[in-house]
Amino acid sequence: MPDCITTDRISKTFGGVRAVREISLHVGEGEIYGFLGLNGAGKTTTIRMLLGMIRPTSGEAYLYGQKASPKNHDLWNRVGYLVEIPYSYPDLTVRENLEMIRRLRSISDPRCVDSIIERLRLGEYADRPARNLSLGNAQRLGLAKALIHNPEMLILDEPANGLDPEGIVEVREMLRELAAEKGVTIFISSHILGEISKFASRIGIIHEGRLLREVDTDKLESQMRRRLLLSTRDNPKAIPVLNRAGFAASALEGDLVAIDDGKAVMNPENIASLLVNAGCPPVMLRVDEEDLESYFLRVIGSSGGTRQ
Repeated sequence: MPDCITTDRISKTFGGVRAVREISLHVGEGEIYGFLGLNGAGKTTTIRMLLGMIRPTSGEAYLYGQKASPKNHDLWNRVGYLVEIPYSYPDLTVRENLEMIRRLRSISDPRCVDSIIERLRLGEYADRPARNLSLGNAQRLGLAKALIHNPEMLILDEPANGLDPEGIVEVREMLRELAAEKGVTIFISSHILGEISKFASRIGIIHEGRLLREVDTDKLESQMRRRLLLSTRDNPKAIPVLNRAGFAASALEGDLVAIDDGKAVMNPENIASLLVNAGCPPVMLRVDEEDLESYFLRVIGSSGGTRQ
């Protein structure tokens, strides 16, 4: 599968602040790549470099093997994008905004405007000035602009911002369909791992400008931390018992003991027997499984960075 998006150690510095630090990405044709990070992590700056909106301080960004540049008009005919706030002509209606985009993109068929209005469920607002749209509908208009020319690639910065739960599901299913049925390559940023993991094929986690980790979503569950949590009538006695038996046990807040050990997680009954025989039987014993949010926060925390 050929790479449609490639970056070679791109970095960006604003004044004395390094917003992006030597990021190398490879995104294949038809792939949905989720670019995940907290606000201020460097997602939007990276996307703006991919689109040629700003120049990298160092490194290069390529789309379809061509250097990202605003002058490369043939390249942008293949790409649809949504970056930060979906700016519109505020005094023009939704339909007029899309008609403007149709003409700017030299699309000959005027029916594409009605088609994209229907697709993004903007019919009720078609004749409403853009300035009077809610944030969610302004976001839908931005997505309509990105999709009106049926691009081969979509680069979307937080496209779910302002959408209600139903709208988020609609956009998710639409993007999944575009990738699966039409081979559209999708690069999408977000700060919500749980949502992105539902349809992305691969995820990259960025924090404080650094790409910390990439993982295929079908392997994400295997990277979740599982541990055994327990409590006894005498935890200070129980912990040395567990340690001597080869289990790395540690005290937690709330009168809990944690064991990060695969054998303990798979066979909690053995831990219970060990503690009973040592005279400190457990009063609580359960397997604790890390959720997606906790996994994300653990990854960015292990980098030495701070949560923002």
